Amino acid sequence: MDDVRSAPKDLATGPGGVSLPRRSGRPRARLAVLLIALALIGGAIGYWWLTRNEVTTDDAFIDGHAVTVAPQVAGKVDALLVHDNQRVTAGQKLIEIDPRSYQAARDQAQARLEQAQALAEEAAVTLAQIRITAPAKLAAARASLATAQADARKADTDWRRQLRMPRQATTQQAIDDATATHLAAAAAVARAQAALQEASTVSEQIAAAEARLHERRGAVALARAELETAALDLARTTVRAPQAGWITKRNVEQGNFVQPGQAILALVTRRLWVTANFKETALDRIRPGQRVRIHVDAYPELKLVGHVDSIQHGTGSRFSAFPAENATGNYVKIVQRVPVRIDIDSGLDPTRPLPLGLSVEPTIRVR
Repeated sequence: MDDVRSAPKDLATGPGGVSLPRRSGRPRARLAVLLIALALIGGAIGYWWLTRNEVTTDDAFIDGHAVTVAPQVAGKVDALLVHDNQRVTAGQKLIEIDPRSYQAARDQAQARLEQAQALAEEAAVTLAQIRITAPAKLAAARASLATAQADARKADTDWRRQLRMPRQATTQQAIDDATATHLAAAAAVARAQAALQEASTVSEQIAAAEARLHERRGAVALARAELETAALDLARTTVRAPQAGWITKRNVEQGNFVQPGQAILALVTRRLWVTANFKETALDRIRPGQRVRIHVDAYPELKLVGHVDSIQHGTGSRFSAFPAENATGNYVKIVQRVPVRIDIDSGLDPTRPLPLGLSVEPTIRVR
């Protein structure tokens, strides 16, 4: 008993009282911990080595063109020709607005144009006539004046002769007749002079006729413009797709009354890209043209590849609705985010749509 008790602690007692060395598990545990630590350090170093030339962010999303479609004329929607999320082509009909009032306006404009054209033609004929008759009337007035003056001279001579004749050689009746003829001839000269003065306004008459013609032609141009406007409004009762894309955010139904400029739906085009908001501290290594891997949260197995297209010349906060006013109040410096546009080069799958605003995680190979 005493021999057994006095045996060293690191020895174990075997059968027959023989002392054996005790096995300890501490060295093996320490070795396992050391190996695990070395593996973790090696993995961290390897991950750093593989990703040392990569920049990534989770503040990124799918972006693209979203065209707002609005009618340009007011009216009741007679026909709704598309439905939600439908693929449409450029020029395809979307809705039709009641066209009857616009057809009547076009017909009225057509009638006003025809009336204006008729008046313009009449003014052109009148101008042509005046250009011929006005000089002729002037020549006739001059001839009439010459005739009247000749008659007046003869009447004046006869009258004076009657006055110089002795009373026995003439009669009072002859004197009265000569006087009347003299006065009538003088009046005829006055009338001829007035007619000549009136006929002398040839250039003024032609100018007035030309002015009337220009006025009528202006009325024709105005009526034609009104007709074009009415025809354009009639054509606008059919709203067409400005581009190819998908119908989204539709808020119109058949029978609704729509107003010009009222947003009735949005059209998302096929052109997509990624807008990634990188920290300003990462911009030093980002350059246009660098290759980008894009991870889509909605489709983890979808592998998109793109390239850096451009860097926006302004931070996101600068173009926000309420930009920061750093010159007032207490200033706290924060890291700014700058939008970077990334174009998608390959990897798109037609069976897997990428709605605008979808979260993605781009990784840029900066070297």
